[in-house]
Amino acid sequence: MQLSSRSALVVLAAAALGAAAGATAAHAQEPTRAEADAMQTKIDRVAAAAETPRPATARPLRTTFTEREINAYLALDGPDFLPPGIAMPQIRLGDDGRVRARAIVDLDGVRRSRERSVFDPLAYLTGSVEVVAAGRVEGSAGEGLIRYESATVGGVTVPKTVAQELLRFYTTTPERPRGFAFDEPFALPVGLRAVSVEGGAAAVTQ
Repeated sequence: MQLSSRSALVVLAAAALGAAAGATAAHAQEPTRAEADAMQTKIDRVAAAAETPRPATARPLRTTFTEREINAYLALDGPDFLPPGIAMPQIRLGDDGRVRARAIVDLDGVRRSRERSVFDPLAYLTGSVEVVAAGRVEGSAGEGLIRYESATVGGVTVPKTVAQELLRFYTTTPERPRGFAFDEPFALPVGLRAVSVEGGAAAVTQ
């Protein structure tokens, strides 16, 4: 699987930038190599299925990623593929598509990426700080959507425009030069038809 596809799957599973504020019993346990490897195996299976022709009458393939598998994968293998400036990502998967994501984010790179006016909040945000975002992930008929609900930077609530710029900046790839955006439909990667989040797991359907 290409790096961009792998990152896209994790973004869909985690709703982009990293995980929930506050620990739960599940998060209190250290991530394990077995969980990270299970996540990698499932990603490889999804990628292989996308490259294998299947008859139109074939039953849909459904793959489920647990919250612990995703967090172990991000913690142990994330440094190999996450963009520079993103550290310690974690996610919490709720019901009805809800996702809360947390990461330590380098704001200096974002701030220096373009000229900023005195009215731009990102002109004054510096260093690496905790970013927490909450929203909902939806996916059907080959299209995905990340619905924005709220975000904080360094514990301070920020407007959607700030969260939007951070998301775009850190999800930009050659194949997706504008990155991902909240509330903007996008084509699901690697032949996915649907994505759902429910009860501590994210499922993709091909």
